[in-house]
Amino acid sequence: MKGVVLAGGSGTRLHPLTRITNKHLLPIYDRPMVTYAIEALVQAGVGEIMIVTGGTHAGEFLRLLGNGHEWGIDRLSYAYQEQAGGIAEALGLAERFVDGEPVVVMLADNVIERSIRPVVENFAHQEKGARILLSPEDQVEHLQHLGVPELSDGRVVGIVEKPEDPPSDFAVTGIYFYDPDVFDVIPTLEPSGRGELEITDVNNWYISQGTMEYDVLEGFWGDAGESIDAYYAVNDFVRKHGANRQ
Repeated sequence: MKGVVLAGGSGTRLHPLTRITNKHLLPIYDRPMVTYAIEALVQAGVGEIMIVTGGTHAGEFLRLLGNGHEWGIDRLSYAYQEQAGGIAEALGLAERFVDGEPVVVMLADNVIERSIRPVVENFAHQEKGARILLSPEDQVEHLQHLGVPELSDGRVVGIVEKPEDPPSDFAVTGIYFYDPDVFDVIPTLEPSGRGELEITDVNNWYISQGTMEYDVLEGFWGDAGESIDAYYAVNDFVRKHGANRQ
């Protein structure tokens, strides 16, 4: 299984912190944000990883990570997204790297408390399709700014972005698992209203095929790129409790 860490985007929600750097290079407690996603994948047994980034600070990832060996990566590759075209478009840049294998995709601003190794193992035993990680969320106001799954009889039957009336008490985290068919799906997508290819459309395609599975994440999950407040909340949690604990 290959790993793809998506570390692009303009980081406007973290201005002014991101005026001089990519948001995924900002520190979370005592090290750069992107290293937590890398650590999560390496601890889960994913040794071949691609970093997809963009913007004027893309070269800083090479300076930080080098060949990846210091961070436990067996083989590290890089891809450059020339403009903000969405998460699905960024994933599409990894097609040659993934080379027909299953792939786990992680947004580099997602920080989690517990290891995702059990989920990686679950997906390895899944014959085909996709898998998403959900996190419990009891604040309706927060769910209204996230992707929220609709669940029925233990299945995901749809995902709604920023719903006014959330269909469940779970948020879709930025950790996704796909079979190689994902690279056939991405070219068929139409840009959303903001002109981007949305990962929710990819997930809903798998749902329509009846091949979407899910796990519920144990412990803390934070999106450090969601807002300034969320960024500091993730910092505070990691400082007190750590991350990616086995």
